[in-house]
Amino acid sequence: MSVRLIALILCLLAGGAHAQGFAGLGTTAEGFAIPQRGTPLTFPQDHGAHPEYRIEWWYLTATLTGADGRDYGVQWTLFRSALAPHDGSGWETPQLWMGHAALTTPDAHYLDERLARGGIGQAGVTAQPFHAFIDNWQMQGQPGTGISDLTLRASGPGFAYDLTLTAEGPLVLHGDQGYSVKSAAGQASHYYSQPAYTVRGTLTLPEGAVAVTGQGWLDREWSSQPLAGDQTGWDWFSLSFDSGARMMGFGLRDGGPGYTSATWIGTDGSATALPDGALKLTPLETSAVAGRDVPTRWRVELPARGLDVTVSALNPQTWMATSFPYWEGPVDIAGSHDGRGYLEMTGY
Repeated sequence: MSVRLIALILCLLAGGAHAQGFAGLGTTAEGFAIPQRGTPLTFPQDHGAHPEYRIEWWYLTATLTGADGRDYGVQWTLFRSALAPHDGSGWETPQLWMGHAALTTPDAHYLDERLARGGIGQAGVTAQPFHAFIDNWQMQGQPGTGISDLTLRASGPGFAYDLTLTAEGPLVLHGDQGYSVKSAAGQASHYYSQPAYTVRGTLTLPEGAVAVTGQGWLDREWSSQPLAGDQTGWDWFSLSFDSGARMMGFGLRDGGPGYTSATWIGTDGSATALPDGALKLTPLETSAVAGRDVPTRWRVELPARGLDVTVSALNPQTWMATSFPYWEGPVDIAGSHDGRGYLEMTGY
């Protein structure tokens, strides 16, 4: 998402007691680099890590259909967080890493979490050839292809997946050429996506292996203070429509009108940024999930593009019961545009 769950690591670092904004993402970033409007994103270098910034993530979701006719969802995420605005080697590095992997079916949700210290070979990211890993979880590119051709592997209690991904469109820069604003006060991140992977491979579940095909979406984001102090959580949507168009949109909650942003991605891969207020997100139905009420059916409207859809969870119980829990799972889309996508919700 635009504001990903590396925030959870920050909550660990800050102890949570005096955090500002969700998981401390509104705290000051003294000594760390701050995103600047007009900074060009450069590839393949920006596929790699940015240790001068406090937080960063590589976030892959995929909506899949099995040879058995069932729908599935997959998540693979690597988060980086810096304890201090300087680098080091070995155990002296300030870099911390966290990985999340999940596999969702219509009636089950499997997940696992990994934590690592940087500098000791347990986790990291290189830009060329692209390689992101934590323990034996791997997202790996082919030499000279950047992130256009990837293999993706992870496993955990009761599940595993082994997938190949091939990009069918260009990279998408969100906001102002990759400078993505998150609040009326001007907090921001550098943010781009590859939203157009075709995916094929194998899922392994307790009942056996199943061949799958589908679509994937990779989000890349880095910042040091991406939220305002009063923003308590977010709702993020990555929607892929049957027409070939796509939309990324998010709403950040602050107890008032909130802050929204969206990117419309045309069938040719061209991206149009929409400002605060252009996207309207309305919860339609909540589900009892892990002892709380979580909205699992939404109305999503983007009048500038004629979008008016209902977004419904494939499995309302896709709760990520990790160190700091959140909701993340595949969704179905119906209305002015049909399709499939992913939804992430924090702060509930």
